[in-house]
Amino acid sequence: MRWTIKALPVVLGAVLALGVPSAWAEPIPIPGIELTIGEPESPAEVVSSVRLLIFLTVISLLPAFLVMVTSFTRIVVVLALLRTAMGTYQAPPGSVLIGLALFLTVFIMAPVYAQVNEQAIEPFLNGEISQEEAQERAAAPLREFMLQHTREKDLELFVQMAEIENPVPETLPLTVVIPAFIISELKTAFQMGFMLYLPFLIIDMVVASILLSMGMFMLPPVMISLPFKLLLFVLVDGWYLVVRSLVESFA
Repeated sequence: MRWTIKALPVVLGAVLALGVPSAWAEPIPIPGIELTIGEPESPAEVVSSVRLLIFLTVISLLPAFLVMVTSFTRIVVVLALLRTAMGTYQAPPGSVLIGLALFLTVFIMAPVYAQVNEQAIEPFLNGEISQEEAQERAAAPLREFMLQHTREKDLELFVQMAEIENPVPETLPLTVVIPAFIISELKTAFQMGFMLYLPFLIIDMVVASILLSMGMFMLPPVMISLPFKLLLFVLVDGWYLVVRSLVESFA
């Protein structure tokens, strides 16, 4: 037994040596990567380095920017509140809810993305317009979408804080429109979440009252009400109704 244990590494080494294909024995060419930092020879090189740093920073924050100026905020908050109202804190998982919210966002924002591509991206790639003009054209459809779903009260708040006189909605800067749009989306999402909470809250109250009348004080009402809430949600085709309401809220 001791001999077997001692000989085991030798046997494994021989098997691996004999079983390795000949192609693996040949050295695999790996490209070399060099990163050098040197002193700039002109001020133009410093400006280019700073622009590259700013560009990389913007690229890293771009997903968050795109999420906040689209319908994603309302959708993901409503889905999270729905899961909490049902009492299934781990089902569906957060990754599933975020994935559903992303695909619904792509579906809802498809017309806006088509406008941005037609008016800004394609002319810029073809060299017909400058980068500054492309940015202005790309911001116009997003601004129109956000203003359409922003409450006047929220918009007036940031207009007053920015001290903009005689504001014209079509020319408002995105630094004013985006935060107003976000708080409007949060308010709408919480309103929809409240409406989703009501039927599940009624079920919890009914189950708790029945258990109390039967003297079952030690039995958690959530344990009994959860199957009934799932049954109700399935019978009324809840996912269809929730998704339909979310999509139609942006129509």
